[in-house]
Amino acid sequence: MADSVWLMVMFDLPVTKKEQMREANRYRNMLLDKGFKRVQFSVYSRYLVNATAALPVINYLKASVPAAGYVRILQISDTQWSGGWHLYGGEYQESEAPPEPLLLF
Repeated sequence: MADSVWLMVMFDLPVTKKEQMREANRYRNMLLDKGFKRVQFSVYSRYLVNATAALPVINYLKASVPAAGYVRILQISDTQWSGGWHLYGGEYQESEAPPEPLLLF
């Protein structure tokens, strides 16, 4: 079985004008609609069962970058993601577990 992966999307979008702010909000909402969770204000992540499943998501994200926006997409193995340090107020906390698989009957 292929290894599961996490996609991490980090972005800087200009927000000096109202239209730019609306575009940035649309981009954030698009990420949420695509199943991403907010890690930090401009950092979102999503769990996928394998790298093959990540390809269509990556292609969609590449096509959705706002004008004048800077977006970086990283693909991280589940092992790497879970081995990272998660510090909140200087205290180490365990990494979040991957979501439960969807069971279809």
